[in-house]
Amino acid sequence: MMHDQHWNERERNETELQRLDRNFVELLQGLRVAQTGPQILFAFLLTLSFTQRFAEVTTFQRTLYFVTLALSAAAASLLIAPVSMHRLLFRQHAKRALVEVSNRVAIAGLLTLCLAIVGVLWFIADVLYGRWAGVATAVVTAAWFGFFWYAIPIRLSRSKASEESRDEPDDDV
Repeated sequence: MMHDQHWNERERNETELQRLDRNFVELLQGLRVAQTGPQILFAFLLTLSFTQRFAEVTTFQRTLYFVTLALSAAAASLLIAPVSMHRLLFRQHAKRALVEVSNRVAIAGLLTLCLAIVGVLWFIADVLYGRWAGVATAVVTAAWFGFFWYAIPIRLSRSKASEESRDEPDDDV
């Protein structure tokens, strides 16, 4: 955290407050993109239960459907929460806490959205092609999202941290 603050002061010539403002604006920009997905998914899932074919689903499929519906509602809630927090904390000089908590909530929202997408694809494959096709679809989808949404950023973060530790002088020598 302190390293990030010093880097921003040196490279961007911005104060801590300017950095927090920029970080929150960047977070909100990302959330504008991400918020639509769970909202559309939730609406799709709500209408699905009122179709004629829904009466034919198994108990497992019905449970999977409900869990997926709940996950999509949770994802929408988590991805919209930073906006609500911002409104409730407006002019209370709590930007640092707002940015930190909003970032964590957004990450949780993205994870929940990932699980909802895995669930809906699992459900659809299970209804159309059977249990094993559903499980296979869920595994492939989870691996896909896990790779692009989590593994790559984690690897880049570790690579950057490793690079920075090599560049910094050792204070113990």
